[in-house]
Amino acid sequence: MTIVSILPYIQIGLSFVLVTLVLVQQTDASLGAAFGGSGGEGAERTRRGLERTLFQSTIIVAILFVVSVIASILIS
Repeated sequence: MTIVSILPYIQIGLSFVLVTLVLVQQTDASLGAAFGGSGGEGAERTRRGLERTLFQSTIIVAILFVVSVIASILIS
């Protein structure tokens, strides 16, 4: 098996993990927050504990997914 034949399966796995991580994160439920509004909060909230770990994991998986897509384009 070559990397060209394995790469699509890696991308599918990373995409499922990425979607799961994004859906698990807590978000502000207001409609204004969806368009960049503060949602009534006076100050920015800091992420702590599990929320911070999920956020950082999401960024890492997203970077890995982009790298795998670029590698797929360059190899094929």
